[in-house]
Amino acid sequence: MQPGLKGSAEIVVGEQHTAPHVGSGRVHVLATPVMVNLMEAAALRAVEGLLPAGHQTVGTHLDITHVAATPVGMRVLAHAELIKVEKRTLTFRVHAEDEKECIGEGIHERIIINLERFDARMQEKVGMIGKS
Repeated sequence: MQPGLKGSAEIVVGEQHTAPHVGSGRVHVLATPVMVNLMEAAALRAVEGLLPAGHQTVGTHLDITHVAATPVGMRVLAHAELIKVEKRTLTFRVHAEDEKECIGEGIHERIIINLERFDARMQEKVGMIGKS
């Protein structure tokens, strides 16, 4: 995997994407968590077809700004570009724009995981519930 890989994701903002609906605010516009989810989806699309069998990525770090509001009915497009690969850590530059302007940007990190080992750790964690 090399820097320069790009991915994108888009939505048309619906009621289910608004801050009141997702519980992140009272203003009836695109919710920040939904914008972030779109940025993560763009990062996934940049690399998921290149991962070895039995591997996936999970998000580990976000440093994002949300600088402009987007009303219901407007299209939002998120972009991600892989800018750094360090062992299993992938660093992406991300940004989102609506039909008028840039609405957010930042850095997103994902780590490559072995699904079998990850699932085993999760099962072990589930087994710990109520045993502390």
